[in-house]
Amino acid sequence: MKIGELARLTQSTVETVRYYEREGLLPAPARTGNNFRTYGPTHVERLRLIRNCRALDMSHEEIRRLLALIDQPGAGCGAVNEVFDVHIAHVEERIQELEHLKQSLVQLRERCQTEQTVGTCGILDGIAAMENEPKQKRHTHLG
Repeated sequence: MKIGELARLTQSTVETVRYYEREGLLPAPARTGNNFRTYGPTHVERLRLIRNCRALDMSHEEIRRLLALIDQPGAGCGAVNEVFDVHIAHVEERIQELEHLKQSLVQLRERCQTEQTVGTCGILDGIAAMENEPKQKRHTHLG
């Protein structure tokens, strides 16, 4: 099949297919005599897996690890569990960061009274004061 059909079957775009090829997540396709890319069922399967992993917010490196494990079907599941355990830890860290963000937003919201004007708005004053505070380091495991 051609790249457009692969993209349709996997609910992707042609650009996404090419990107994953460049990143080494999707194997290079065979080429026809006139240099068209030709894809098979393995590409469909792999691209669906990649897309599903991205939907789980997994990094390309985590996906690479999983793909390498998939290529060793006789190996134990322990390594797959390790990839997921590390990813779950990243998600937990991000949840804590989001909880802190929510707390900051709620505190700012509590500073504003409906009868205030924009010129005396507690939220805007609070945001302006934040510039003087040290920036919080944001955690991300994505590259």
